[in-house]
Order: sequence, then structure tokens, then C-alpha cells
Amino acid sequence: MGVDVRMRAMVALAQGMAAAHSPRQSWRAAARGARDALGGSFAALSIWERDLGRLRVLVNAGERAFGEEEFPEDEAYPVHQFPEIAEFLHEKWAGGGGPNAWVETAQGPAAGDPGYCHQRVAALRRRGRGCCVVAPIILHGRAWGELYVARPVGAPLYDADDADFATVIASVVASGIAQTERLEEVRRLAFTDPLTGLANRRAVDAHLDEAIARHRADGTVVSLVVCDLNGLKRVNDTHGHAVGDRLLERFGMVLSVCGAKLPGALAARLGGDEFCLLTVGPGADEVIVVADELCRRAGRLDLGDGVACGVASTADPIGRVGSARRLFRLADAAQYRAKAEHACGPIVAGRDDATIRLADAAPDTPAPTEGARRHFRDTHPPLPPAEPGPPNAPKEGPPRP
Repeated sequence: MGVDVRMRAMVALAQGMAAAHSPRQSWRAAARGARDALGGSFAALSIWERDLGRLRVLVNAGERAFGEEEFPEDEAYPVHQFPEIAEFLHEKWAGGGGPNAWVETAQGPAAGDPGYCHQRVAALRRRGRGCCVVAPIILHGRAWGELYVARPVGAPLYDADDADFATVIASVVASGIAQTERLEEVRRLAFTDPLTGLANRRAVDAHLDEAIARHRADGTVVSLVVCDLNGLKRVNDTHGHAVGDRLLERFGMVLSVCGAKLPGALAARLGGDEFCLLTVGPGADEVIVVADELCRRAGRLDLGDGVACGVASTADPIGRVGSARRLFRLADAAQYRAKAEHACGPIVAGRDDATIRLADAAPDTPAPTEGARRHFRDTHPPLPPAEPGPPNAPKEGPPRP
């Protein structure tokens, strides 16, 4: 391979990782770029999971052998079979050496002490490959994992120059992985509530917009459970905000546990004492059962006073839901009724006409932000009288003392 070809391949690798929008895309770009730069037919990227003592394969790219998947779920190898990634290289670094790549061939020794050479050579033969070059990936001064590139039987064997080039490629891959991890951390912080660890309002808005678009396209059921934690101000005023924060954390845990019963549910804190559960797919009755359990479990939290809970689902007769705003408004109207009536269980939009009228009479707020939703409560006209609901409507208990 000429110098110009290798340089172009390196640039393409770096650009591919920089353009990735997810870790998987970044891993794929790294493996494909390394394969092309080294003239290989196959490449794999693996991470060293120290706590589990194993090398776990993240991606396989190129001509895969039988049983190899592009993004394997459970392809992992005990690290003691590959001591160079965990021990040998560190000993070399301590003596002033560097984390250099090395070459294995299918003609190498495959007997003797069961070490990394035996395992690598056996794997090459088993998968019909003639040689490979292995480069450790170093991140923040520690071994992060390895890059593996192979050629088929009959292709020219890798040599020392190829190993040196693979070492350079691994450093470029390490820089790309570091960038991906930083971006993932930024995304995590941007879409996570720092107190409870749940999703935040920004995450809900993004997921709900996608869910409503899917509902409009194919009728997928979208449901929203909106909860207001009762008594938080009293707890803050009486016991202090640290105790109030613990109450919020405990309810967040309850919401997460209940939401886990609905596949793919997103549990979130919208802000202050307001939480929600967003589901895409499960039927309305399934969601209501979980919302009812949520209310019961919240009522048993120490110092708290339960929750006011409203549910809105596109599976119920709530009219056309053309936007996330309308579903939020319906769920919030149901919650408003639950709060005003001290309901022990969830109020469900569409299972009586009062909630629909309440939602439709609300001012057209620009977005379901906490401030706008508070404005909905503070400025809304008096609650209309409730009408008898169907037999399976949630029952409402007496006001809490």
C-alpha cells in the first residue's frame, strides 16, 4: 500500500468517526476504516471490561465468518487468554516501551503453553484467515481495548511495517472514541434530570414528538401519564429541602420501577414536583393498571401525600391527536382534575367528557413546559362537574386528610 493511499484511508477513518452520531456508528467507522487502511478483509473492535475480566467484541466489519455478527450481543473472550492486553504491554510500558501492535499468522505455533499466541492462531485457522495484526487502543493512559484486522488465507502476510502503521491507526481510533465518549456524556447530561437520574423534559419532548409522528403514520398507541407529587412544599417547609429531595428521589425510583412493566416506557421528571411516564405501543388499559399501581405505591411513601395522576392515550376516545401539545394538554387536564378532586387513583382523559372539555377550554400555550403547565392550572376556569364514567373508569376516593 502506498503512502498516499494510507494517508487517504487515515483521513477517511478520522472523518467517519467524527461524523458518527452514536457509539455504534463510531465503532463501525473505526473498524471499517482500519480494515481499509490496512488492506484487510475483516476488522473487529473490542473493549476490555476490567470488572468482568474479558474482552468484549463491539463490532465486526468486513467478511465475517460463520457465527460472527456485526454488533454481537455476547461475543466475549476471557482476558487471561490474551494476557498482552492486560499484563504484558503494561510491563513493556513500565520499562519505557510503547503500546505497539504485533502480527500473528495462521502458520504460527499453535501448541505449547495456552497463551495469547495459541488462541490467536487457533482462531485464524478456525475462521479461514491467514494473518492478523493486533493493536492495543490506549485511552487516558490505560488499555481500553484492541483493534484487530485480518487478511484471508493466500493474501500477503502482514509485516513489521504494517504493525507500525496499525499502532498509528489505533491512536487515531482512540482519539475518535474519546470524542464519542465526551459527546455521549454531554447528551446524557442534556437529557437527564440530575437529582433523580430520570429523563428530563427535553428528553420527553423529543421522544413524544417522535411518538406522535409514528402514531399519525401507522396508528401506534401513545400514552402519557402525568403525575404531580402532593405535599412537596409542606415537606420542604417543615423538614428542609434535603428531605424534599429525598422524597423526589424515592418517587422517581417508584416511577422507574412501575414504568419498567411497560416495554420501552420513558420515566421522566419534568421539573419541580412534576413527573411523567411516556409509553409507545402498550394499550391504554395496560398503562392505566400501571398508573393505578403508581398511585398506590406513592401513597405509601413516608412524608409524602401521594400523587395526582392523569392519563391520556391515543387508544381512548380523545379526538384527533395531531401534536404532542394536545396529548400533554389532555394528560394535564386529567391530572388537574385528580388534584382538585383528591382522587386516589388516576383520572383518564376520554373516559368521561369533563376532562376533554377542560383540556379544550385551556389557553393555547406554546409548549408543555413547567411554566406553561402551571399557567394552565392557575388560570383555568372552575372545574366542570364530573359526569358518570364507564364501569371500568378509575374510582376516586375521599380527600386525604
